[in-house]
Amino acid sequence: MNIDRVELSVIRMPLVAPFETSFGVEEVEEHIIVRVDGSSVTGWGECVASSGPWYSYETNQTAWHVLRDYLVPLLFSAELKTPRDFASRVQRVRGHPMAKAGLEAALWDWSAKEQGKSLAELFGARRERIVVGVSVGIQPTTEALVERVGQYLSEGYTRVKIKIKPGRDLELVRALRENFPQLPLQVDANSAYALSDAPIFRAMDEYNLLLIEQPLSNDDIFQHAKLQRELTTSLCLDESIHSAADAEAALELGACRIINIKAGRVGGFAEAIRIHDVCAERGAPVWCGGMLESGIGRAGNVALAALPNFKLPGDLSASRRYYREDLVEPEFVVDADGTMRVPRGAGIGVEVIESRLQNVTVQREEFRK
Repeated sequence: MNIDRVELSVIRMPLVAPFETSFGVEEVEEHIIVRVDGSSVTGWGECVASSGPWYSYETNQTAWHVLRDYLVPLLFSAELKTPRDFASRVQRVRGHPMAKAGLEAALWDWSAKEQGKSLAELFGARRERIVVGVSVGIQPTTEALVERVGQYLSEGYTRVKIKIKPGRDLELVRALRENFPQLPLQVDANSAYALSDAPIFRAMDEYNLLLIEQPLSNDDIFQHAKLQRELTTSLCLDESIHSAADAEAALELGACRIINIKAGRVGGFAEAIRIHDVCAERGAPVWCGGMLESGIGRAGNVALAALPNFKLPGDLSASRRYYREDLVEPEFVVDADGTMRVPRGAGIGVEVIESRLQNVTVQREEFRK
């Protein structure tokens, strides 16, 4: 892989509507776009760290520092054979998976384009379409949530995930079940609860949820194993899973039955694929979570979700779900049957519109070998 130039750009993209979770409210999404160049080929990636250390300890400032001062120099230190070699090249940098994943994603895109293959093909994925769902933030009222969910169902989404937090949980589930009895529904707590809150989740057993996502601490497996034993509903771990080893431990201990895979959280696509394979071997389905990515990051997620053990709809909504204008063409859309097409063009399979990228860029720096 003859990479001789890297460019980092911090972008700020206003969301079409505020997105509230147990962490707080987001109105503008701030990510780092990574571009790599070499041999007349360009690869694109997206680092999903945000402006604050809410979902993760990583922020755009920490990711910029680690990319600029460590990861890019390590990339330039010797030529890689494949994107899978990147993790071992940067192994001495502890942690910072989102920074690593952003650069690794660009390398995957570059490699796929250089070989004339789609990213999905390079991953070994063969699906032409994937089933997708929508993630709904905490709404001002229960009535507003019911209305918003009804709107998304009319747009073709077949699975809905709602965010919950203490004081805004069981009432929301009950209202949605009363209005949409057959809706495939799941909830995401983003680590907002303690084991002492188990009665809330036991009560949710009555409402036929697909899963309960990350109810307890973001770095916990043990307490989740205790909670899962008390529930009929499957727990799904997100923030607690940073590697294939974590996934194996969580499944072995019975801490969950399902895992949400986010390439950004685990350091890149190579580790995400390893987690997929571990879960497949153990008969545990996975799905692909989202981090409010632009179309650059979304394209990689869609390719990943085309692998066979992604058996549950992911948070891979249409571009217009979050942004009035995406950074890529064609933008991602959800068809009436609740599916999304997997791009089959070379690399990520969509074109980055550089004028749009420039319009939302607030910081930029380039590096040469």
